[in-house]
Amino acid sequence: MKHRMIGRRSFVLTTTGVLAAPAIVGTAQAAPMKMKLSSSLANDPKYANGRVYYDNLVKHVKGDGLGDRIEIAFFPDNQLGQEIDVINSVKLGVIDLMVSGSSISANLVPLVGTFDLGYLFTSFEQQTKAFDAGAAKPIEEALLKGANIRIIGWAYNFGSRSVLAKKPVKTPEDLSGLKIRTLPNPVVTECLRLMGAAATPLAFGEIYTALQAGVLDGLEHDPPTILSSKFYETSKYYALTQHIFSPLSVYFSEATFKRMDPKLKEGFLDAAKKAAADTRTHGLMVEQEALKILAEKGVTIIDCDREAFRKRVLPQTETFVKARPEAKPVVDLIRSATA
Repeated sequence: MKHRMIGRRSFVLTTTGVLAAPAIVGTAQAAPMKMKLSSSLANDPKYANGRVYYDNLVKHVKGDGLGDRIEIAFFPDNQLGQEIDVINSVKLGVIDLMVSGSSISANLVPLVGTFDLGYLFTSFEQQTKAFDAGAAKPIEEALLKGANIRIIGWAYNFGSRSVLAKKPVKTPEDLSGLKIRTLPNPVVTECLRLMGAAATPLAFGEIYTALQAGVLDGLEHDPPTILSSKFYETSKYYALTQHIFSPLSVYFSEATFKRMDPKLKEGFLDAAKKAAADTRTHGLMVEQEALKILAEKGVTIIDCDREAFRKRVLPQTETFVKARPEAKPVVDLIRSATA
C-alpha cells in the first residue's frame, strides 16, 4: 500500500515518513491505482477529521492485503479548492475521495440537508442507531442517483456544532445581530437564523481572515476544528449550543468506483468502512479534550440555554418535511432512535 500526504510544500511521504524513492519499473505487477483524497481541514493527525480518516484508511487498506495495489494522495487545507468546488469535482470524477460533513453535498442533493436540521439528532450515539435502522439509506441512494457520488463510510464530526463568538452568548437574544459564519448550506443557514444570528454563509478557507477583519463576529463548528484551525485566536467565547450533530461523510466518486479493478472493490470498501468506525471512536474521544485545551488557551466555555435555542429552531423540521415529503421517513427513524 502506497500513500502520500501533500503538504503546503508538496512533500511526498511514504508510510515511514521519508521521501519517496522513484518507483522501480517492472512488468510483474500492474501499476497501483492512484486516488486523491481531499479535506478542507488542517493536516492535524489528532484534531482534524480528514487527516484522522486518511490515516485510518491507509492502515486498513494495508491490513486488508491490498498491498501496493492502491496509492492514495492526501490533500488537506483546501489544497484542491474550496469544498463546494471539490464536491463537484468528486461528482465529475476529477477528485476521487472527499472527507467532509454531510452538509456540503446538500448543495447537490437537497434531501441530504435532512441531517442538518437543528436539534434533530440528540447525540452521535443516537445518530449511529438511526443509521443502523436505515435512516442513511435514502440519503445514500439519492446522492448516488442525483450526484454520481457514493457514501462509503459514515463517521462523526469531532463534536457537535456550537457557536464561537467575540462576545458571550447565553440566550438567543445574545446572538441577535451577530454575524456568525455558517456552512454554505441553506438548512444550516436557516438553523442559525432561527437561533437569532445574522447567519453568514462563507467558504471554510475564508473564515480566519474574515474573523480577523471583523467581517464575522463568530462561527459555528465543533471544538477540535476550532482548535486545529486556530479560530480561538480571534474569538474567545464558545457557547455550547450543540445545535447540530452532523455526520462526517466519506464521499467516493462513482466514476472512480466504476474504473476500479473488480478485484479491488470489495477490499477497498471494507477498509473504508473500518476506517470510518475507527474515526467515530476517535472523534468521541477528542471532543472533550479539545474543549479543555481551548479553555487553557483563554476561551470561555459557556453552558448556554440550549432549550431556548431548541424551541426557536423546532419549526424548521416541520417546514423542511412539508417541502420534501421524502424526508419524513428519515426524520421518523432518527426521532425513534434512542441513544
